[in-house]
Amino acid sequence: MGNTLEQIAQQLKSEDKKVQLIYAFNGSGKTRLSRDFRLLVDPKNTNENPNEQSFSKIIYYNAFTEDLFYWFNDLDNDVERELRTQPNGFTDWLVTFLEGQGLDQKITDHFQRYTSDKLTPMIAPDFSKIAFSINNRSNSTLSNVKISKGEESNFIWSIFYSLLEQIIEERSISNPDDRSCSFSDKK
Repeated sequence: MGNTLEQIAQQLKSEDKKVQLIYAFNGSGKTRLSRDFRLLVDPKNTNENPNEQSFSKIIYYNAFTEDLFYWFNDLDNDVERELRTQPNGFTDWLVTFLEGQGLDQKITDHFQRYTSDKLTPMIAPDFSKIAFSINNRSNSTLSNVKISKGEESNFIWSIFYSLLEQIIEERSISNPDDRSCSFSDKK
């Protein structure tokens, strides 16, 4: 292609499209491109209040997104195992949004569709931690199980898929005053 990531990001920005999907092989620069694009569209610390961030301009899913979640394995007692969220401006916004929209059941439904209906996430009310349980063959429930890396990726994607689904649903309401949450129509 011959263009730099900054040039490609500029091309993406100049397109008159609401959604752009980028798919490429691992190691080809998708995460770096999404970072350059985000900085171009919504640069850090340019708001009137530098501690306040706006996440209505771009939502992306990449390696940084997955890094917002980490495992607490309770190495001392070996009892509680849970997926937790890294506290930052985006996860604070995400948690507030998810709490307000009541998306925990949608997230669970999406997750179970791609893994197993026997594997159930138990999402804390503030979305700060998620424990998992599984029903085994004898129909008993094992709590606080650690899920595989693939299942973890599916769960994180289920959160973002539910978020995107909700955004699309809300933005399809023509009168912004009738929406239950706000996402700017401005470019």
